[in-house]
Amino acid sequence: MATPSGSSTRVRFGSFQLDLSTGELRRDGTSLKLQPQPAKVLVVLVSRAGEMVTRQDLAQQVWGSETFVDYEQGLNFAIRHIRAVLEDDAEHPHLLETVPKRGYRFIGAIEGASEERERPAIVSSPASKEIRGKLLPWRRIWMLLGAAGALVLVALSLRYARHERVSPKLSPAIQSIAVLPLANLSADAAQEYFSDGLTDELITELAKIGGLRVISRTSVIPYKGGHKGAPQIGRELHVDAIVEGTVERVGGRVRIRAQLIDAATDQHLWAQSYDRDVSDVLQLEGELALNIAQQIGHFAQEQKDALASPHPVPPMAHEDYLRGRYYWNKRTEAGLRKGIEYFQKAIDQDPNYALAYAGLADSYIMLANWGFAPPAETYPKAQAAARKALELDEQLAEAHTSLAYVTLLYEWDWAAAEKRFRKAIALNPNYASAHHFYSILLVTSGRHAEALVEIKRAQELDPLSLIVNDVVGWIYYEGRQYDQAKQQYTRTLEMDVGYAPALLDLGTVYLRTGEQDKAIGQFAQARTLTGDNGVVLSDLAQAYASSGRRAKAVQVLGKVQDLSATSFVSPFDLSLIYLSLGEREKAISMLQKAADEHVGWVVRLGVDPAFDSLRGEPKFQRLIRRIRIPESS
Repeated sequence: MATPSGSSTRVRFGSFQLDLSTGELRRDGTSLKLQPQPAKVLVVLVSRAGEMVTRQDLAQQVWGSETFVDYEQGLNFAIRHIRAVLEDDAEHPHLLETVPKRGYRFIGAIEGASEERERPAIVSSPASKEIRGKLLPWRRIWMLLGAAGALVLVALSLRYARHERVSPKLSPAIQSIAVLPLANLSADAAQEYFSDGLTDELITELAKIGGLRVISRTSVIPYKGGHKGAPQIGRELHVDAIVEGTVERVGGRVRIRAQLIDAATDQHLWAQSYDRDVSDVLQLEGELALNIAQQIGHFAQEQKDALASPHPVPPMAHEDYLRGRYYWNKRTEAGLRKGIEYFQKAIDQDPNYALAYAGLADSYIMLANWGFAPPAETYPKAQAAARKALELDEQLAEAHTSLAYVTLLYEWDWAAAEKRFRKAIALNPNYASAHHFYSILLVTSGRHAEALVEIKRAQELDPLSLIVNDVVGWIYYEGRQYDQAKQQYTRTLEMDVGYAPALLDLGTVYLRTGEQDKAIGQFAQARTLTGDNGVVLSDLAQAYASSGRRAKAVQVLGKVQDLSATSFVSPFDLSLIYLSLGEREKAISMLQKAADEHVGWVVRLGVDPAFDSLRGEPKFQRLIRRIRIPESS
């Protein structure tokens, strides 16, 4: 849309003036900050005023046909940015109208044109000619208005300038916020780990702010690439405000655009663009979080100290850390092991990188808890990594949480674990995992009411987390509140009908309530999804045994024993099969073996209904004391 030197074409709508050749937007003579891509989008829409422009057409004209960029969130961001600058309302537009599921239409009345030096040269398209035809009569009107118009413009300019000088005091009602996944606008899909990682770290930075509830990563990821509006997202996540933005990386430079939106009204509250070297990204994250904190009124010196920049980290080490978290978040065995590789690479480049050690600790814990590796091998590695992280940064809530969890599951030191969980929560009240894992300590101690308080807090912070919602049901189950457990597991499965842990846990409740056929159906469905593993086969064997189909239970037991020859099978799972078959001595022997191997879930022995029939056995009671399960359980 270039024009010859010395020429420009400007169109007016309301108090705004847009230069179609440069994308410059002014209001009453004052230049407004319109970022490059939103400016291009606005020029296209204004050039085709009154015409519906499809999203695909906008993408073609703004991003180009050769790009590999996923333009969806970039276009969403551009439209929001335009509406914010134009102070237009998406629900009741007077300038920019959304045509649902199709595109957008500029509906503002074109009021006039201002030509500088020569006639406008932007006449190459029919749309541009049509606009010019509409504008020429208005030129006479502006000439006639003369001085009166100038006085109006001066008055409006003074009003606008006064508005700009005073930083808007945003509503103190903003007590909760969600950071939507930053859109990757880099021309390389492989940079997804980078944008996802920056999203995670921004969430972590904002979570340090006291008095502000920040939604956890797992609950915002489902909105990645979606088209839901801020009001709907706000209702679903129960938040007052939303942060959204884009990340664009070119070589050694990174540009982040972010904006703050009032969730209830969809009103733009603040926007900023940051353009830095990749080596400055860590500092940028802290600066961005600090800017947002100031905008929503959650700012004091202690907040500034909490958001202070960490020690400098080599750019490649930081990128390896981001890659590690990207794979860790997949929660698969392959993903966890890949994550460990990247965390270790980050540490090799920077031996003082506390967050990388915390990532290692989290990965080893998950390998053990999900039965991917022997716990006696992985828990000590997790413990060592968490201790190293705290040696480097005593204020790292993630590391305190990891060490607390290992202290519970591996060392069985309940008091020390509780102290560390409380420390982690004090450091970062928004860290959902701290509340989640602390609830497990509380429920296995027999403190069900306290456990429900903690897991409900984790649920507030991470409302769409499947595992958190599943643990809510598990705590009901351990408290023998079977109806509530069924309801919660059903709600979890409504979120994801294929979530295997909830299928298995709902089946376990059916076992306790004597509904064996329903239990078998649940376990069979989970088996179809996950294939044969120790947990699924153990549950299925228990269901067959309790329904009187002993032969089938023994057959499944044989499969588990065969499986143990090639992969890790927890003796804890084997103990449950033997118990369902009535072989109590073998069941206790397997539990003793599980304790010898430090299988983490032996901490459940004090409360789990599955072991109620063993509570009178002296050997079982000795095992309870060995694990140091609190008497309250």
